[in-house]
Amino acid sequence: MPATATPQPFSVVLLAGGRGQRMGGLDKGLVHWQARPMIAWLHEVVRPLTDDLIISCNRNQSAYAAYAGRLVGDDSADYPGPLAGIRAALQVARHPLLLVLPCDAPRVDRALIEGLLALADGRPVMAQRDGYWEPLFAVIPRRLLPSLEEAWLEGERSTQRWLRAHDPAALRCETDDPRLSNLNSPDLLG
Repeated sequence: MPATATPQPFSVVLLAGGRGQRMGGLDKGLVHWQARPMIAWLHEVVRPLTDDLIISCNRNQSAYAAYAGRLVGDDSADYPGPLAGIRAALQVARHPLLLVLPCDAPRVDRALIEGLLALADGRPVMAQRDGYWEPLFAVIPRRLLPSLEEAWLEGERSTQRWLRAHDPAALRCETDDPRLSNLNSPDLLG
C-alpha cells in the first residue's frame, strides 16, 4: 500500500446504496459530473490511500465493481438509508478505521480525508460546518460495530444520532466548503 500521512491503515466505504429520489431515480454515483461518473472522482482520490475500498450499493453492482475492491449491499430491500451501508461495510472492513464518504460528493480531496483521519483518536470523527454535523463525511472505529448492531436492532436508522452518542471529534470546515457539497439533484450538476 502506498505511504500516506495517516498513522495506520484504514478501510474506505463509498456510500452508493440509495434510491436516488432527488435525482429522478438515477443511481447518483453513476451520474456524470464533468464528463465522469461521480464515483470515479472519489475512486481517484481514495484508491491510492487504501488497500480496502468498499462500495455500498444496492443496484448496478457490475458498474460499481470497476471502482471497488469489494461491494456490499443492505440486508433488506427497502433502502433503509446510509447507516445500513455503514453497518455492512463495518462488518467486512479489514482495518481498525473506516472512512465514510457519500458517492455524490465528487469534490472530496486528500486534504479533507487526511484532516478527518488526523482526528481519529479512538472515537468517531465527523465533518462539521456552522455547528452542523456532516455524518457522511466521517471516520468510524471498527470497534464500534457491536454498538451499531445493538442500535440497529433497537430501530436506530440515523447515522448522525448514532455517531453523536459516541462523542465524535469535529473536523470544522468552512460554511461554503465545496468538498462537502452533495450533488444530489440535477440542478446541482451544472
